[in-house]
Amino acid sequence: MATPPGDPAQPAGRPRRPARPRPRPPRLAPARPARPVRNAPTAPTAPTAPTAPTAPTAPTPPPEGARSPFELVNSVAGIASFLGALMLYAGYIYTNAYFGYFRLNPFAVGLSTFELVMHSLRLATLPVLEMLALALLVPAAPRLLTLLHVPEQQVRRLREFGRAVARAHLGYVVLGVVLMLLWRRIQPYGWTAPLLVAGGLILGLTRAAAPEGETRRAPWERAGSLLVAGLFLIWVAALAAGQLGRQDARADADQLVSRVAVVIMSTERLDFAPPGPHYEDLGKGVHYRYRYTDLRLLLERDHRYYLLRVGWDHATDPTYVIEDDDTVRIELRPGVLPRTDR
Repeated sequence: MATPPGDPAQPAGRPRRPARPRPRPPRLAPARPARPVRNAPTAPTAPTAPTAPTAPTAPTPPPEGARSPFELVNSVAGIASFLGALMLYAGYIYTNAYFGYFRLNPFAVGLSTFELVMHSLRLATLPVLEMLALALLVPAAPRLLTLLHVPEQQVRRLREFGRAVARAHLGYVVLGVVLMLLWRRIQPYGWTAPLLVAGGLILGLTRAAAPEGETRRAPWERAGSLLVAGLFLIWVAALAAGQLGRQDARADADQLVSRVAVVIMSTERLDFAPPGPHYEDLGKGVHYRYRYTDLRLLLERDHRYYLLRVGWDHATDPTYVIEDDDTVRIELRPGVLPRTDR
């Protein structure tokens, strides 16, 4: 049977099934928050397992070379105490040597603690200040040269030289001990022997002197080295102060004529040990009848005048002590300046 026109031919086999429409997903209404039910029984919660205690974290160690504020304050207080005691001791040694040259005792004169400390500043001479400045600048020399753009090779050589000097600290100690055995032959530079010992002990405490692999010495070794070095530094200060005191006393005795002149007016005749000052009798009608001149003032303390005559000799002449009272009048006049060549 023929297929009518316009009707597509059907393929052989199973006939096609009509397509089913796809179901659309249902629209969900927006969820509303559930209202809390009053007096509703709550479900029991399971007990939580106890958490293990966390181990405390170890404190971060401070960087190498850093110090806590307490250590810094303790170090500053220790250094200040040592310097104060050193200045007091050096001031006493200086004044004892100076006034001892004129046969006087600083304690009998009545010097105060403040005056002893001020006299110790006499040790702050130019060579001493130069040595202290050099001692402070030497450890910082490599950094200073680096800032000045010095070649790294030369800076490295300087550091190696510094390490070699620091590691030879025992040699300085031995040299100082040897000089002590030759004490009489090294005068008036005997202070160099204890200075070498103290310097060697202090160099031994530096990092540059430590052997390789050892960062820091034991605390008891450091404390012992510091104690012995401090004792030797005190000895150095005593030797230098005594030597300087005697030198200043000799210089003042040589320039005695330029010191303050003293004129003594007395109602009674004074007995001066010979050779005494120049003596004048002004007559009976004068209240202060006797006058003494050619005297120079060494020290005035508590209305007492310590006097020396012009041309005073350390070997034979005495030091006069005059107490100011109603029978004595003290006149202070300018001394005679020494003649200078112009």
